[in-house]
Amino acid sequence: MQSCEISADSTDDPLSSGLRRKRQPRIVVIGAGLAGLSAAKALLESGFTDVTILEATDRIGGRVQSVKLGHATFELGATWIHGSHGNPVYHLAEDNGLLEETTDGERSVGRISLYSKNGVAYHLTNNGQRIPKDVVEEFSDLYNEVYNLTQEFFQRGKPVNAESQNSVGVFTRDVVRKRVKADPDDTEAVKKLKLAMIQQYLKVESCESSSHSMDEVSLSEFGEWTEIPGAHHIIPCGFIKIVEILARSIPESVIQLRKPVKCIHWNQSVSKEIERVADHNSDLPEEDKGSDVFIECEDCEFIPADHVIVTVSLGVLKKRHESLFHPRLPEEKVMAIEKLGINTTDKIFLEFEEPFWSSECNSIQFVWEDEAESESLTYPEELWYKKICSFDVLYPPERYGHVLSGWICGEEALIMEKCDDETVAETCTEMLRKFTGNPNIPKPRRILRSSWGSNPNFRGSYSYTQVGSSGADVEKLAKPLPYAESSKTTPMQVMFSGEATHRKYYSTTHGAVLSGQREAAHLIEMYQDLLQ
Repeated sequence: MQSCEISADSTDDPLSSGLRRKRQPRIVVIGAGLAGLSAAKALLESGFTDVTILEATDRIGGRVQSVKLGHATFELGATWIHGSHGNPVYHLAEDNGLLEETTDGERSVGRISLYSKNGVAYHLTNNGQRIPKDVVEEFSDLYNEVYNLTQEFFQRGKPVNAESQNSVGVFTRDVVRKRVKADPDDTEAVKKLKLAMIQQYLKVESCESSSHSMDEVSLSEFGEWTEIPGAHHIIPCGFIKIVEILARSIPESVIQLRKPVKCIHWNQSVSKEIERVADHNSDLPEEDKGSDVFIECEDCEFIPADHVIVTVSLGVLKKRHESLFHPRLPEEKVMAIEKLGINTTDKIFLEFEEPFWSSECNSIQFVWEDEAESESLTYPEELWYKKICSFDVLYPPERYGHVLSGWICGEEALIMEKCDDETVAETCTEMLRKFTGNPNIPKPRRILRSSWGSNPNFRGSYSYTQVGSSGADVEKLAKPLPYAESSKTTPMQVMFSGEATHRKYYSTTHGAVLSGQREAAHLIEMYQDLLQ
């Protein structure tokens, strides 16, 4: 039986044995999303020749999923390029002409992304009344002022008091409520409306953060997320075009679709396990049987590698880290995975024959008046629809038709995913009738929705810093294995990439791209003599 202990010609040199003899390193990338494609593209362009991408699904793109219906493209996943100055995704789009049809209205400049900056958001109550525009503007100014305060705890190192429970939601709700109630100029009726609007704004914020509730988002760390200057841009022809551009220079043979990974066997010192793996591959060359890493696929194939870049979502790591890695991950990394947060933000697209909304309306915001004093944003299963914060109007109608895009997040999004299309369409129609006061709104002629939470290949939309976590946990998540200070075998056997591993840009497409390029850069530096 072939021994998998470190071979006799190994030394303390991490690039000993075959790699020292100028063999090209075998690099396997797990996941063909933006991070995986960016890593593979950078490696291939730098001269690496033995690169393989393993993708569990039947498509590339990961959490970018553009669906074409008729002449329009709808984004089930990533929608906006957030910021332009120095944003690699923006530059890919701009350099390849993807923004030529982007209208001025689609260059949103607000903190919250909208399909169009033109027009007005209609804040409607469950009693079918529109909240006056001046009341909305006053409340919005107050909310944004308090939002800016939430940034200061990290950016200025302000101490967090015990009353806030280090929670963005608790802090925001408390401060805004106190200010609303103390305003001497508002009537009691206006105060009640503003108090109800707090919950609606926090629902929108939760969808932006992909958290169940802003109560779960860390106040002390909230301000570390960094916004790239410049407008938010929509790509009219579909965000998937960014994926296709990244994949264009990657040979088709590099990407293996429908190739889910069962387990990553790493660290050659675990000789018995390596022997078991090698026995399943009796036709492997002798040099492969002593590999530092073996990737065990669901189809029973074992792929030897010198380095593997893992780009799976934080949701998948939370669910599968115990079985996905052998030996198990170090406790420090497990703690980081458990501390950091990820949840689900879903979209519900409704297409109507004709618009029932006015031409100036760019979104319909749902304000439940009975939530004026509510603390929790968790609902009984049968009331899941109360978590829908809004429907945005897709703009321009000449491109999309008459379509609304609804937003829902958290545990209620998972309940929505379990419902059939007919139930969701009917429920949303009843909501729209209730809040607009128009009982004649017809059911939509078509519905399209995402299901990121229940999809086993993602288990969530994107990450956030949960109460109890910090940017240091993001760094721990990104740290390669085995840890250099404890290893005499090849360093960086298992590397980690993806939006959740970027300390400043987590949750974004540019964070995913940059994280893939970061891991590729580590290997390029490591093998610079070989690549010359």
